[in-house]
Amino acid sequence: MRLIDVRHLGRERAIGCWVLDGVLVDPGPSSCLPVLLDELGDERPRSLLLTHIHLDHAGASGSLARMWPDLEVYVHERGAPHLADPSRLLDSARRLYGDEMDHLWGAVEPVPERNLRVVRGGERLLDGRFEVAYTPGHASHHVSYLHEGTAFVGDVGGVRITPSALTIPPTPPPDIDLAAWHRSLERVADWAPERLAMTHFGSTEDVEFQLTELSRRLDEWAARARTQDRDAFIDGIREEVARAVSPEVQAAYFQTAPPEQVYAGLERYWRKLESDVTGS
Repeated sequence: MRLIDVRHLGRERAIGCWVLDGVLVDPGPSSCLPVLLDELGDERPRSLLLTHIHLDHAGASGSLARMWPDLEVYVHERGAPHLADPSRLLDSARRLYGDEMDHLWGAVEPVPERNLRVVRGGERLLDGRFEVAYTPGHASHHVSYLHEGTAFVGDVGGVRITPSALTIPPTPPPDIDLAAWHRSLERVADWAPERLAMTHFGSTEDVEFQLTELSRRLDEWAARARTQDRDAFIDGIREEVARAVSPEVQAAYFQTAPPEQVYAGLERYWRKLESDVTGS
């Protein structure tokens, strides 16, 4: 098992693609394809395991399926239609990234339906070597994979730029769900994995610490977003991260979990929850 640093926007330790025996877990965006392909060399993957379809994790999937027409692309049933036809996914992303879309993520090609392999959670894939768990909270279509003691947790396990211990919740809009996220953390803990493997960035064996730290900070930041305005929230997040890590590592955290998006997702969560309660 190895981690390819795809060096998003030229920065190290921001986005990684896990590679093991012909399987890629979260290949990253198309803007990083040259780095990914160079690192793969002559290795030809046969399967992609996607934790979710956000562009920083899965944007290169269609390009890879075009390059290797027999490539299997495993994805949750809620995400699969948006890989086959990414138009709505791209419209949503443009609302977040605007004119930076192409620079950040590159071209997003559809994944042919013949390549898609739909999962729901509970399956065992690829000769039983990978167990799937449905782990929503960060995204309604998020899954995690367990392989020989390693849990590949995408974003539901948080952003932790190892070897730093700081673990923060990436909470972009539109479908953050705190209760579901906490249940997903419990589901990952139930696996009793020996290590967590993150896309952002690296792996760690202090599993209980990380899951507990993420759960605590998710609630703390959600409470702040409910009572603070945008500027106060962002300032507080930046100060908290700055106290924990060096300026260089801060940049990696903020590239993968921009504070303004962290606020936007949590603010939308509270607004939607209130709307559901009042029926307005």
